[in-house]
Amino acid sequence: EGGIGMLLSSAVLRKLLGGLRDSPRVSLTKPCARIGPRSYTCSRTFPGSSLPNHHHRAMATSCGSSGKWTGGQTQEEFMLKDTCILVNEVDEVTGHASKKECHIFDSGRPKGLLHRAFSVFLFNAKNELLLQQRASSKITFPSVWTNTCCSHPLHGYDPTEVEDLKDAEAGRTPATINAAIRKLDHELGIRATQVPAEKFKFQTRLHYCARDASTAEEGSGWSWGEHEMDYILLIRTDDPVDVIPNPEEVDNHKYVTQDELREMMRDEDLLWSPWFRIIEKEFLHTWWDNLDEALSTPKFVDGKIHRLEIPVAYTAA
Repeated sequence: EGGIGMLLSSAVLRKLLGGLRDSPRVSLTKPCARIGPRSYTCSRTFPGSSLPNHHHRAMATSCGSSGKWTGGQTQEEFMLKDTCILVNEVDEVTGHASKKECHIFDSGRPKGLLHRAFSVFLFNAKNELLLQQRASSKITFPSVWTNTCCSHPLHGYDPTEVEDLKDAEAGRTPATINAAIRKLDHELGIRATQVPAEKFKFQTRLHYCARDASTAEEGSGWSWGEHEMDYILLIRTDDPVDVIPNPEEVDNHKYVTQDELREMMRDEDLLWSPWFRIIEKEFLHTWWDNLDEALSTPKFVDGKIHRLEIPVAYTAA
């Protein structure tokens, strides 16, 4: 790939990126360090890519203002160049900012920047839920177990990932589904043909804020965190999907029944994402108990934004 990459631990990478927090316009004139030695193989062609649909490096999801796939991004470039969609507390789009800027919590912005996100819950034909364990190299909330895929729709993509608020209020989220299909492929290697857009069912939006205590700098008020307007998407696949995890995104994955999930969550040795803990407690089992209805009817779809308080214990590593 042109040079020898330097391997950095997750903690070191978070600190290096944290050091850029006062420099929002960073020019990367030298190759950035790789995180991990392995490449990631994309399973589909991305719009405008000048590269074949194989040999894209892991974390290669950055795009320019043209909406074209740029490829070849490292994890820190991904944090600096991908642009999240900023919203206010009623989910109106107010602008966009780099992923890095959105996720910094400090004395000036103790809750970071509120931005859109999505959480996918993928079930198989036996109504088992696919979980993933986030990679230990992730900058925010490393090594935690969570739902199938959690990420962000991005500004500047074609097809668009910027949801029209009227669509969200009416229970239609085609732009967010575009983002979900992109990230299921990127994180888990699940091909777009195996998760067609019409199979997804939007349920609701959740507004929450969670500080990643494992990244906090003592006495400074600085840490990484999440402050999200989270769109919840359910999908059930009739045929098995091919899961080929991206090792820079995912350390482990497994399908679970409801009872197996409850047992896992009682295991004090396992870490869980704060958003998954609160979704599991307040919403998930209602959808799961009524999965046929949740997927095929508007019974559980609402135009609401649920404001969730994340207990401090849930944000601790």
